[in-house]
Formats: sequence, structure tokens, C-alpha cells
Amino acid sequence: MTPQDFKAKWGPGGPAYDLNERQGAQSYFADLCHLLGVPQPAMGGDAAGDYIFEKQTLALGQQRGFADVFKRGAFAWENKAPGKDLQVALKQLLGYSHALDNPPLLVVCDRLTTVIHTQFTGHPTVTHTVQLAEIDLPDKQALLRRVWLDPQSFRPQQTTRDITEKAAHSFATLAEQLRRRGHDAEKVAHFLTQCLFCFFAEDVGLLPERMFEKMLNARIVYENKARLTNSEMLAQGLGQLFTAMKDGGMWGGHYIPYFNGGLFKTIDVPKLEITDVTELRNAAGLNWSFIDVSIFGTLFERGLDPAKRSQLGAHYTDPATIMRIIDPVVRRPLLQKWELLVPSLRAQLAKSKKQGDAAYKLAHQQYIAFLESLADFKILDPACGSGNFLFLGLKTLKDIELHIINQADRMGLERPLDLCTSPANMLGIEINEFAAELARVTVWIGELQWRVAHGYGFNTNPVLEPLDCIEHRDALMTLVPAAASSAHPAPVEGAMQPLQHTEAQWPKVSVIIGNPPFLGDKKMRGELGDGYTEALRKVYEGRVPGGADLVSYWFEKARTALEKNGLGAAGFVATQSVRAGAGRKVLARICESSRIYEAWSDMPWVNEGAAVRVSLVCFGWGGNGCILDGQHVPQITADLNGATDSDLTTALPLVANAGVAFQGPVKVGSFDIEGKMARQWLAQPNINGLSNAQVLRPWANGQDIAKRSSDTWIVDFGADMTQKDAMLFEAPYEYVLNAVKPMREAG
Repeated sequence: MTPQDFKAKWGPGGPAYDLNERQGAQSYFADLCHLLGVPQPAMGGDAAGDYIFEKQTLALGQQRGFADVFKRGAFAWENKAPGKDLQVALKQLLGYSHALDNPPLLVVCDRLTTVIHTQFTGHPTVTHTVQLAEIDLPDKQALLRRVWLDPQSFRPQQTTRDITEKAAHSFATLAEQLRRRGHDAEKVAHFLTQCLFCFFAEDVGLLPERMFEKMLNARIVYENKARLTNSEMLAQGLGQLFTAMKDGGMWGGHYIPYFNGGLFKTIDVPKLEITDVTELRNAAGLNWSFIDVSIFGTLFERGLDPAKRSQLGAHYTDPATIMRIIDPVVRRPLLQKWELLVPSLRAQLAKSKKQGDAAYKLAHQQYIAFLESLADFKILDPACGSGNFLFLGLKTLKDIELHIINQADRMGLERPLDLCTSPANMLGIEINEFAAELARVTVWIGELQWRVAHGYGFNTNPVLEPLDCIEHRDALMTLVPAAASSAHPAPVEGAMQPLQHTEAQWPKVSVIIGNPPFLGDKKMRGELGDGYTEALRKVYEGRVPGGADLVSYWFEKARTALEKNGLGAAGFVATQSVRAGAGRKVLARICESSRIYEAWSDMPWVNEGAAVRVSLVCFGWGGNGCILDGQHVPQITADLNGATDSDLTTALPLVANAGVAFQGPVKVGSFDIEGKMARQWLAQPNINGLSNAQVLRPWANGQDIAKRSSDTWIVDFGADMTQKDAMLFEAPYEYVLNAVKPMREAG
């Protein structure tokens, strides 16, 4: 078949043009394969079902559960009759996509127009369009052949991380400009958070007609000349739009959905200069619908919070690493519960003769009850930062629910129209107000992105669920009026009532996950202040040893929730000191009242942009067996070892070693460097002939002796070397000047 024959048959006026969707789908596709010289699919399905017509799928509320054509690892294809809405066809394919193992390409076609949509994980969606009139062009034919022969060639070069980093840098620049002119940092952050959500809402279609971008680029006629809207008019327009988004209704000739959610409760648009408007216009050019939510909060917190601005270009934690906590605490236990229910459902459905009889109703009731239990499953991150753990926890819950719905659908159970899980499943506590607000936005955007990616429509009443359950407060202590006593008698009327610290309360939840702050015992007073540190130790006296790192308090509160508040399991990232000394005593209390069932004793992590070594600890009643560093072990002890014949945490100190040593070297700064860098410096001569070996020392702690060496070195100028002499060792001195001096000067 030639291109001219193909156009004559399938174009307007051709013999096949008026065939309906069902009549024309397979013959059109077969002719296209013939034209392009690519294999045709099997009619009834090949042995593996890898390339077939009408691949049965699990649609979202659609009556026809088939993708017209499916080629595993390549594409799903939906054919429509001429003039049909291809966006509806795309939504249909998105509903099928998960059940088809998420092919990288989704193709929709009405015979006159073929649109290829990419859906590569970690990359934005890109579309390619071929019109029937162009089918004789060699480049268009080559493009279509790649759908069959080289689907990976459609992978976009830009990643969602690239987009997120560009967006964060743009907003960081804008925030810095506004703060430099004297605007309050918190008000700036709140305004820009509202703007970034508008960019996202516009790119996913929640704000109609790209109205936010058009407002930024609007022109007015002044003195017979068309000019861009001035900053005062723009600020006024933004305030009006935010007000409309708060309550919903008509604005600018368009209906604005009721967004709610608290994001637009406070509206305070700062005075904008032309440089601010220009930066907003630049940001509008990005595709905000594809920002990477797993790193979004971290990057924007660094950009909007002046205290963290310097970390903007630093590393961030890989989501796969966070999943090493979420997987054993959330995903595996829930799926195990579902798998225990499946045999009962299958048995009931085997007895059922038709949908609606007693056996079917019983199975359906059990199924719905399980979905409702997911709706009641609450996840708390009591140090939630800007929401990375919360987003991945929500995504995990929604993925679990969709997996269950798909499996139940295959068993013959009726498919619900929407999911039970939502942002309401996620609870958080965060002491930093910048981070708390970003955590809410992270969860909102993550929810909306998930729904788009899986073919579910948006909720619109409201679009954003209120997230008051992500609280801005201290997770460990709270100030309350002091009880009257002989030491503190009842206050005189009108006098200021004395306050005292008490333990902060955490809400009752199903599981707890998170990354509590990394702050060693010796740094607590400097960072938190003497008063707070002393109050904290007093409140938790008898439960957390005085020399324990700050993270230990989160472990103890989770242990108490396991014991007294119905908590199922918890998983935290911790400094490695949690398994030694005072921290180990906290883990020992956990082992006494429950158990540590999964842990990673030593692994890399990113904290405040810096690479560190941490331990991951999951404890409580979840999991089957014990897994340490990826290996099954009989038991995990408080020092995060796999117990066999002996528990080393019960070992006693040797009397002969008493008084031999007090403590090892204490680094008050990042003086430590990797062995690779140290060896480069050792081989690198200084201009004065001095060897860097004079100021470089191999460094070791107990783990380096008991386990594998970490190959760590330390820059050591000694106690008496002058700065002038230290400058003679060029590379080590420059490193200390850049990496240590700023931290020491900051206190």
C-alpha cells in the first residue's frame, strides 16, 4: 500500500472514512502496519500476549475494558472514529496503563490525526503529532516506525529533576530579590508558594486558559502604545485571582474552582518590581505539571528559606533510599494483610452464581471493608520537613489501593469510581514554618499528579483538602501554664501566668516514619540553647539518657506510642550513634517492649545537603522475620547486629581497661575528608616544598576497628600552628577555609 492509497482509503470521502470506531479500528491499524513495513499484531493474541489486538485491561469506570492494540514494552494504542475527542481517548489509555505494565508510549488516533504521548518514569510527557495529510513525508513515516522499532528513542532528554531544579533556582532568585528590598521572609515564601501552586494548577488544567501566565504577559494600551502590564496592576490582579481561588467563582470571565486547603487563606501580594515580574515570566515558561515531587519540597525550602539558601545546589536524598523505610513499615505489611484476605474472597466468588447474590455480596463487603481500612490508615511524620516522606507515603498508599482494585477487578468484584486514600491519610509535625507550608503543598501536588498519571479526575469541592493535620509546632515539647504549687502559687489576676515545658502529644496513627533532626549530644546546647536542652532532658528524664543525640527522643516517643497508643510500627533515619552509648539504651528499651524487625546499620544519606553515614531502624509489630542490611537474621539487637549465639549489647567493660582512655578526638567542624582526596593531596607538592603529610592524618573510630575501614582522613594543623604557617599547606588550608571556617564563625 502506498501513502497515496492509504490517504485515499482512510481520508475524507474515502471508502473507509465513515466506518465507526469498532468497524475501522483493526483494519486501519493493519493498513498502517503494511504501509510502514512493521509487523502486525496477532488477532487472537500471541502466546505471551506481547503484541495483540484488544488487550483486555482494567479501565476506570469504562464499559469496554480493552486497549485497541498493545505491544509490551512499547505502546498501548487507542483508535477512535474521525472527529472524536482524543483527550478522552488518552484518559482512557491512562486508566489502562497501570494494568498494562505502564508502556512508555500511549498513542491515540482518529485516523486523521495520530498523537504519540511519552510516559517515561522520571521524564516529562512529550507529544508528537502526525496528520494523515503528512503520511507521505519520509520524516513522519520514520517517526511512526520508531513507535514499533525503537520506542526508547522517544525518551525525553530533560528529566523531571531538571525541571524541578530550574524552577527552584528561579524562585530562589525571586525570593532573594524581594527579601533584599526589605520584604518579610515568611510573607515572601507564602506568596511564592501560592504562585508556584498556580503554575502547577495552570499546567494540569485546573486554572483555565493559562490565565496565570497570560496575566504575567498581559499588555495594556497606554498613550497609544501597547505595553506590558505594570507591576502595580499585576499585584492587584494576582490578589484578585488568589481570592477567587480561595472561595471559587467567576473571575476574568472564567469559572475558578474552589481550591480552599488553607493555601489562599492569607493573601498578601508584595510590591513587585520589573525584575520580579521578569523572573515570574521566566518561571511560567517551565512545565510545572512535571516537577519531581519527591525532591520538590527540599529544593524549594532551600530556595525560600534564607537560612537554607546556601544549600540550594547541594545534594538531596534519593527517593529510593527513603523507600527503605516506607517499604517495610507501610507497603509490605499492608499487602501481606491483603494477600491473607484474597483466598477468602476467591472462595466466596467461586460460590457466587451471579453478581448480587449472597456469596457475591459477602465478598464485596469484605473487599470494601479492606478499602475502608486503607482510608483509616494514618501515617505520621513527626519531623516532616518539607514533605518528602509524606509524599512518598501517600504515593505508596495510593499505589497499594490501585493494585488491590486491579486484582479485585480481575476476580470479578465491582470497581469503585474513586480511591479511598487521599492527603487526609498523611499527618505531619514540623517546627519550621517554611517547611510545614511546603509539606502541605508537596502532598497536594503529589496527589494531583498521581491522579493525572493514573487517569482519575480531580476533586473540585474543594480541589485541595484542608491539611491542618500537618502541624507547625515542636514535636517534643510544648509550653503550658504551670500548675499552682508552693513554688508556683496561683497568679494574681492580670499578672502573666508562669509556663512550663511538658511532653508534646502526637496524634494516634497507624505507623510513624521520618528523618528526625541530626544533632549530637555535644551540639544540642549550642543549637537549641541551654534552657531548651535542660527542659528537654528534664521532661524525658528516666526515659532518654542525658548523653543521647536528639534523634533518640523521637525513638522514645514512638516506643511509647507502640506501648500505649496503638501504633503498629515506626521507621526512622538516625545518626549512627543511636546504636552506641546512650542512644543504644533507647533502642534497648524498644527491644524490651517490641522488636526491631528491619534495619540498615550503615548506609549513605544526605543531610542538609551533606553526605553522611546513617542507620535506618524499623521497629514495632510489622514485618515477618528480621532483616538486617538486606539479609534475614534471627534477631536484631540494640546495637543493630544480627544476634546469633550472643548479644554483644550485654557485654560488660573490662576492669583492666578502666582509666586507660577518656575519649577519642572530637572534630568541631568538617575536618574529615575521603581517603581518595587525602592521597591526592599527599602526592601534590606545595610551592614551598612542604609535604601535606605534616597536616593529614588517617582517622578511625570503633567501627573502623571492629568492621571495615571507612578510609577517612583528617586535616590536623595541631593546637599551636599559626595561620601563616597553616597557609603553606595550600590544598588542606583552602579546604578548611571553605568547609570549616564558615561553620565555626556561625557558632
